[in-house]
Amino acid sequence: MQGILYEEQSIWLFLLVTVAMGGWAAWRTGKALAKTWKPSWMLVPAALLLGLAVRFIHFAMFEGTLLAPRFYLADTVILLAAAWLGWRRERTEAMARQYAFCFEKASPLSWRRKAG
Repeated sequence: MQGILYEEQSIWLFLLVTVAMGGWAAWRTGKALAKTWKPSWMLVPAALLLGLAVRFIHFAMFEGTLLAPRFYLADTVILLAAAWLGWRRERTEAMARQYAFCFEKASPLSWRRKAG
């Protein structure tokens, strides 16, 4: 996997910076966009910017390559997935909470119309 998803010598740096730190920031970004009822396409520019921030952290702290398209793409895809999960989870909570007379949660990431 080294050289495909990450360039560091240890996968732990990749997991710390991209998945843990970047993923948390992306999750919170997705939740914030969902709380303000923004559409899901707005996650894309947010994830692109977060991807740049994550690449900068790899570069500044761990001597990674700053402008590496392959690693930027890998980081951004992971961040976009985390942002979408946060957005979808928050949207499901909001639909079930604000429109409880009409909708109920079907799973942590989806809702359905109430029977009857």
